[in-house]
Amino acid sequence: MRLFLGVDGGQSGTTAVIGDETGLLLGIGEAGPCNHAAADEGRARLERAVRESVAEACRGAGLDPATVQFRAACFGMSGGPDDKLAILERLVRAERWEVTTDAVTALAGATASGCGMIVIAGTGSIAFGRNGDKTARAGGWGYVFGDEGGAFDIARQALRASLRMEEGWGPPTALRARLLAETGATNANEMLHRFYGPEWPRSRVARLAPVVDGAAGEGDAVAAGILSRAAQELAWLAAAVRRQLWEPGEATEVAYVGGVFQSGTVLERFRMLAELEEGNRVIVPRHGPAEGALLEAYRSAGLSPGLRDVR
Repeated sequence: MRLFLGVDGGQSGTTAVIGDETGLLLGIGEAGPCNHAAADEGRARLERAVRESVAEACRGAGLDPATVQFRAACFGMSGGPDDKLAILERLVRAERWEVTTDAVTALAGATASGCGMIVIAGTGSIAFGRNGDKTARAGGWGYVFGDEGGAFDIARQALRASLRMEEGWGPPTALRARLLAETGATNANEMLHRFYGPEWPRSRVARLAPVVDGAAGEGDAVAAGILSRAAQELAWLAAAVRRQLWEPGEATEVAYVGGVFQSGTVLERFRMLAELEEGNRVIVPRHGPAEGALLEAYRSAGLSPGLRDVR
């Protein structure tokens, strides 16, 4: 039996999926984030996340992680693939390799043809599109210079609003009290300093984004404004990709993935704004990013089975 591996490695977590040559999904595994590998700490985190996620997927498939060899493996990695192949080759045995960005594999799983657009809004954000042999991206610049509309950015905007309220130059908002309760801080300034510490990495800060959604759902205008802005920025990313790849009015599908889209407020406003562009149709992804990576692994070996999950 020939085995294939797809891995989605992101800022919030890592997912590995194993399938056989017929497209039957055999096992799935989850582990922590693995997006950066430049520093020693980042390399160790990547190695741990890949080992744990692949080992869990192997156990689910009834395979021995120590001896399994894959016909092909594809890794879609947040932060880019350039510094990761040499590390991954030491962790996984595969005859064929493809290491690419998480945007490529997310789109591969999202649409039936593998063409169209995908907008990712997890911890960070990026938009990626494919039209035939042409590809384009927008965003994905990282938390310092970009990632607009991502969960970390939403939480950061909520903290900023809390600081402005506390200092008396911003409007009142329920976000301050909600964030203090979630973090155990006594004031917004203390919370800010906690977020700079090692106990609050970006992935943990990003998990505060649902606090903003909850406040917006109860009528908080500041929280609603943050979510509206996030949806607008994600729609701008999609529009930038569209302009690079499609003529005005030309039909294309726009898929979305990532925890931010669990907010009904963000999703509905994003859908409305994206579909203002004539030709765009916003769709629910057919498969997740890890399954997209698995499909890319099949394609690298000249196969194109439909995925089947009978676990």
